Amino acid sequence: MTGNKQRLGQVLVVCAPSGTGKSTLIAKLHEEFPNFGYSVSYTTRAPRGQERDGREYHFVSRETFVAMRSRGEFCEWAEVHGNLYGTATAPVKEMLSQGKDVLFDIDVQGAKQLKKTFYKGNFVFLLPPSRDELVRRLTGRGTDSPEAIAKRLANADGEMAEAGFFDYWIVNDDLENAYQELRAVFVAARCKPELRPDVEENILKNWGEHG
Repeated sequence: MTGNKQRLGQVLVVCAPSGTGKSTLIAKLHEEFPNFGYSVSYTTRAPRGQERDGREYHFVSRETFVAMRSRGEFCEWAEVHGNLYGTATAPVKEMLSQGKDVLFDIDVQGAKQLKKTFYKGNFVFLLPPSRDELVRRLTGRGTDSPEAIAKRLANADGEMAEAGFFDYWIVNDDLENAYQELRAVFVAARCKPELRPDVEENILKNWGEHG
């Protein structure tokens, strides 16, 4: 008799210093695997332009956000330029239970918060080949002032010091190779036993019944 359990989703967390190529690699992963679950974050800032509540963000008052935080409803949160941002835990857990993988593109401090709730997630750190190469990439973009570049490099120094926190290291010295490594982490993690109650119920539990 076949049960109705299904594969559970995985939490995939990707962090990297600015200029490492994280956005490009994540976009490639989304292109090949378009069914990632997406959690709409909460924020206390006002909507901009055509943003709509519940689409780009859940726009809430600071009082509401602080109350949610005090109740432990966020798996990660941060204050950026005076505004609060956070990811609610319940919607993420719901998507995982439905078999949807959830990807977090987040900074190191956010990743450390997520680890407390989703300790079985897969935490990936993308590295540039060297500090000199990171400087070359940041200056080569031509979009940042020298002050902004200096700030990004200072942040990168702090982030690189936290590399040991992560489960996987991927050096982006070649975009295609780095993508294949990120893809390999994602695909392999989907086979972890704790994400396969369907195998436990449909195959292992009934093994030998008709032998």
